[in-house]
Amino acid sequence: MINLSDGARQELEAFFADKPKAGIRVYLAPGGRSGPRLALALDEPTDNDKAFEVNGFTFCLENSLLERIGGVKIDVSYMGFIVEPEIPLQGGSSCGSCGSSCGSH
Repeated sequence: MINLSDGARQELEAFFADKPKAGIRVYLAPGGRSGPRLALALDEPTDNDKAFEVNGFTFCLENSLLERIGGVKIDVSYMGFIVEPEIPLQGGSSCGSCGSSCGSH
């Protein structure tokens, strides 16, 4: 359900190099003119989430969002993380970015 590119894995390893690993939430962020998009934030799984262990990282998604998007591909570009759903979001962009800092939502 979570496909993490080598580049994204390397960015996450660099981010957590000097701090304890935290959970990473994939969430639906509001998007201006392009509509909602997927983004990343530091967060721990709750009872309403499905959690995935990928390359030593814990990713979580709300069950309802996971049903809607089917899964995600996480990659990285010069602008930050790119989070693409398996099933495209209706009325919005298919990617999001939290930059290399993985800010909170």
